[in-house]
Amino acid sequence: MKFHFFILILIFKIGVLVIPEKREKDKPMSKTHFKFMIKHFEKRDKNYPPNLKIEKTKIKKGNFVLDYGCGPGSYTIAAAEAVGKTGKVYAADIHPLAIEDVKKRAEKRGLCNIETILTECNTKLEDNTVDVVLLLDIFHHLSDPENILRELYRVLKDNGWLSVDDHHLKDDQIITKVTNYGLFKYIEKKDEVFTFMKI
Repeated sequence: MKFHFFILILIFKIGVLVIPEKREKDKPMSKTHFKFMIKHFEKRDKNYPPNLKIEKTKIKKGNFVLDYGCGPGSYTIAAAEAVGKTGKVYAADIHPLAIEDVKKRAEKRGLCNIETILTECNTKLEDNTVDVVLLLDIFHHLSDPENILRELYRVLKDNGWLSVDDHHLKDDQIITKVTNYGLFKYIEKKDEVFTFMKI
C-alpha cells in the first residue's frame, strides 16, 4: 500500500501521468440559425457565383471530391457540374437540414453524381479515394480541427489536394492552422483559395 502511494506521489511530481485531453465535438446549429445562414448564402451566391471559386481549386473532370461542411450545397453543386458525369462529389455536413437541401438542389439540377454524408467527423469513405477536399468557409467553425484534418488526410489520395478558404481568418492563420499537425504542406494561394497537399 505504501509502495503504491509512493508511486502515485512520484508520478505527480515528475509529470509522467498523462490525462487524455477531452476533445470537443462539433454540434449542429439551431434550425433557425441554419435557415438564417441559407438566406445569407443566397445573397452571397448572387454576388459571388460558387463556380468562380470552384475554378480556383484543383478540381478536374472525372475527379472525386469531398465538400466537407457543405452547408446547403452551393459549392457542392458547382463542384458536381465541374467533375461531370464521370466524377463524384461527396457532400458532408453535421446538420440534417444541410443534407436535405443538397438533395433537393441536386434533384432540381438533375445531378446524379452527388452523395450526401451526415457526419460530425468520420465520413466512412475508404482511404485514399478522394482527389480534392473542399473546406470552404467552415474552418473557423471547427471545434476540433486536428481530428477533422486527420480524417481529410485519410480519405485524400497521395497526390490529392485540400482547398481552403475562410474569410474569418487571416492568411497566416489559415496556413498555420492547416500545416500545424504535419499532415499538409502549403502549395499556393489563388485569390482567396489556399491549396495544400498531403505530406
